[in-house]
Amino acid sequence: MISFLSALPHVIVMSAEFITGITVNGFLIIMNCKELIKSRKPTPVQLLFICIGMSRFGLLMVLMIQSFFSVLFPLFYKVNIFGTAMLFFWMFFSSVSLWFATCLSVFYCLKIAGFTQSCFLWLKFRISKLMPWLLLGSLLASMSIAALCVEADYPKKVDDNALKNATLKRTEPKIRQINEMLLVNLALLFPLAIFVMSTFMLFISLYKHTHRMQNGSHGVRNASTKAHINALKTVITFFCFFLSYFAAFMANMTFSIPYGSHCFFVVKDIMAAFPSGHSIIILLSNSKYQQPFRRLLCFKKNQ
Repeated sequence: MISFLSALPHVIVMSAEFITGITVNGFLIIMNCKELIKSRKPTPVQLLFICIGMSRFGLLMVLMIQSFFSVLFPLFYKVNIFGTAMLFFWMFFSSVSLWFATCLSVFYCLKIAGFTQSCFLWLKFRISKLMPWLLLGSLLASMSIAALCVEADYPKKVDDNALKNATLKRTEPKIRQINEMLLVNLALLFPLAIFVMSTFMLFISLYKHTHRMQNGSHGVRNASTKAHINALKTVITFFCFFLSYFAAFMANMTFSIPYGSHCFFVVKDIMAAFPSGHSIIILLSNSKYQQPFRRLLCFKKNQ
């Protein structure tokens, strides 16, 4: 266990990530809800961004509660915070955030990639109708994963009186419980695989595009190439945040990191960077959000 002064850098970093994430995701939710009210007909992008913002909002709240109590009230954190309810919400928001990010990468891939295969075209023209079902499926899958993790119920209480002279017997249930948790969370490899596939398809599409458009209009070629490159930059940045969060999340789920150690706090900081950084990239890559967000920042500065 490290002292509060040693954990102070973590508190500062976590607070900055939390404030940034709450601001950005709150802005994302408000802007899309405002557009939704005006249009009265939800678009796939609006639904997706609202779901992403809400899932990140929830994930940041869970991570902030965990970090706050783990630093200031470590005993209370161990006894009360890291319980069944917190485990469920943490697993749910972690899973649904990854699934929604995957849905966004698939959406970018289908809208920008120029493949002509019948299956791809079928998905491309129907993604608008399929998006609500994909979001619902992501929600149900995340709830299932969270429920299974609670069912695995690690760490389970062990009767120390019965096992105080049997170290091996105490170790075996612990290993089994860790394995159960890891097996459940390996289901999150599925959205990761889809994310990688979407990124790879965008790479292939860009490569084919640069060779296919040799005889086309220079302006059209540049515009299409620029769209591919911008999408690739966005998706690759998404992937970096996605992969770092996934790695930190899986490392945290092994419970092999000593509680209260520097590694413990570093893992928490990496995990908190995903819901903040990923949403910032969404704003920066979308021109219609840039100007309103700048006005919001200027308004805050002038107050």
